[in-house]
Amino acid sequence: MSGARGAGHRVSGATFSPATTYRIDTTPDVIELNGVRVVVTGATTGLGAAMAAALAEAGAQVMVTGRDQARAEEPASGLGSSALPCQLDVRDERSVAACVARACDAWGGVDMLVNNAGIGMRTVNPRFMTEPQPFWEVTPPGFRDVVETKLVGCFLMAREVVPLMLRGGGGRIVNISMNEQTMVRRGFVPYGPAGAGVEAMSRAMAADLAGSSVTVNILLPGGRGTLTGMVPTIPRRRSAPDCWTRP
Repeated sequence: MSGARGAGHRVSGATFSPATTYRIDTTPDVIELNGVRVVVTGATTGLGAAMAAALAEAGAQVMVTGRDQARAEEPASGLGSSALPCQLDVRDERSVAACVARACDAWGGVDMLVNNAGIGMRTVNPRFMTEPQPFWEVTPPGFRDVVETKLVGCFLMAREVVPLMLRGGGGRIVNISMNEQTMVRRGFVPYGPAGAGVEAMSRAMAADLAGSSVTVNILLPGGRGTLTGMVPTIPRRRSAPDCWTRP
């Protein structure tokens, strides 16, 4: 994990609802989120799947979402009986509303939203690391798909859950972003600008929610800890230590 930026309030132990206090223990190697109800977008592979698994291991109830129901069911099945798979297209407000409604039906509410869904540069230019593509060669459909998934998806999901959180006593929004170098890197349109939009919107969301019981934070995860389409596959040298694989 490369870092995190607080767009609003600092994340800490908190009361998510008037009736129940959830203890968040952040001592080394111990994180407890018992009973916390979390929706993770783009949770079928890569960073999203890793975060969903870590949240479930910490005791959270996790909704694993993806555009395909079958792909969402596979990782959810390994996270215990409290995990819920749900088909979700974050670009579509009707799909967003249906998914959040399912979480409310199952759990009675949502305490945390992790806006992770995104599409990497590989969908726009498979050779983006070795042969950067200028922005004028990016197709409009390719541009829209990346921006609508990353930026519009964050907006639609937060728009749907924040009123529930405010009525329920509080909650957490965590928007996954990227470092500033990636935002403005040559050949990274539309991926970089979409991330810049997420950061700007997160700050605006935090300002709108200032003084409330709902916080918005930006998380910048490292890309080498999981298998993800967001970064290219780079062959490892045999002499290098295997620092990316846990035993």
